[in-house]
Amino acid sequence: MSQMNTGNSADPGNSNDGNVDELERLLVEGVTLSQAPATPPASPPLQREDEGEDGDVQGAIGLFAEAAQNMATAGVELGLGRHFACVDYCNQVAEKAAQAVSLLRFGRMSTYDHDLGKLGALVGAPREIQDEMAILTPFHPESFYADTPPEEADEVINAEQASSYLQSARRVLRWARNIVLKP
Repeated sequence: MSQMNTGNSADPGNSNDGNVDELERLLVEGVTLSQAPATPPASPPLQREDEGEDGDVQGAIGLFAEAAQNMATAGVELGLGRHFACVDYCNQVAEKAAQAVSLLRFGRMSTYDHDLGKLGALVGAPREIQDEMAILTPFHPESFYADTPPEEADEVINAEQASSYLQSARRVLRWARNIVLKP
């Protein structure tokens, strides 16, 4: 199993570095039964000094974890040649990542109309991230199936396009990771 290095372990003054590094490793690599701890860890829950009282740190981390899981599923769907399923998951990655930021910043999820670019603006994403999110907006199933019969969905999107959308979702997820898992 490979370990991710966030570069934060050199700061002995930050007691949450180990927690964040371990959480990020688990999100990326997953956990097996043989790795599950027998007893809950003795370390205190993650606390963030830079977020106001209204921020929901644990909710944000949980929703970010769902986004990371959807990212892995999108890659599997691409590998299976299920291109619409891949981009549908990419759409979900962007939404959940942005909503995780919303939970952290505002203590609640932001209301929006399936326009991911607008959601990005609501949560304070930089313009380039809003643009990446907007690229994924058409792949919300309700919108997509309005113009495309389900049996034709995988024929409308080719592997190269799906791979490109996967990269957009990864950029959005990285942006959110730098906010939600910030030590």
